[in-house]
Amino acid sequence: MENYKKVNVIEKPLPLQFSGLPSEVIEMKVKEGSKIRNLLRFAIGKMEGESMRQIVFSGSGKALSKTITCVEIMKRRLNDLHQITKVTFNLTEEIWEPIVPEVGLDTLTVKRNVPAICVLLSKDPLDSTEPGYQAPGSYDTKWLQDLKAESHGQKRRKPGVGRGGGDGRKQTRPHGQRGEAQRKT
Repeated sequence: MENYKKVNVIEKPLPLQFSGLPSEVIEMKVKEGSKIRNLLRFAIGKMEGESMRQIVFSGSGKALSKTITCVEIMKRRLNDLHQITKVTFNLTEEIWEPIVPEVGLDTLTVKRNVPAICVLLSKDPLDSTEPGYQAPGSYDTKWLQDLKAESHGQKRRKPGVGRGGGDGRKQTRPHGQRGEAQRKT
């Protein structure tokens, strides 16, 4: 590919994965360069009002983890949100042209299936039989159970004894000797 330069990237629009949603539902399309605080300021402001009952977050490729982060923060800030998650693939086409066209190289089109995610958050109960459904607050009980299991399985260490090899106390040096070798007179 050293003889080619990327000219264009065509990303097919990600179709909305949820059917039967009201027309006023906001879809937050998370991009690679999106700022989480800006997305959440808007989304939380809309969801805190009584008129907005559902919101959809979607992202693909490098924005996948940012999308999940936004959803998790929303669930922590606004309690009692039902969630349905759908994972799909999004078709992306890259068009590459030769750097030196006189050499006889053809234009290349590279098609990729990029992972994508759509998450529906709702204040109203959703279909619990739907694949990817998560009830409100169900993540807390899982984490609490895991933490309890971990704490029972570990032995407590004595204070001050750890990885450093010392006794945990700061070593004192004579005044004025920071790393220099002590002079003998």
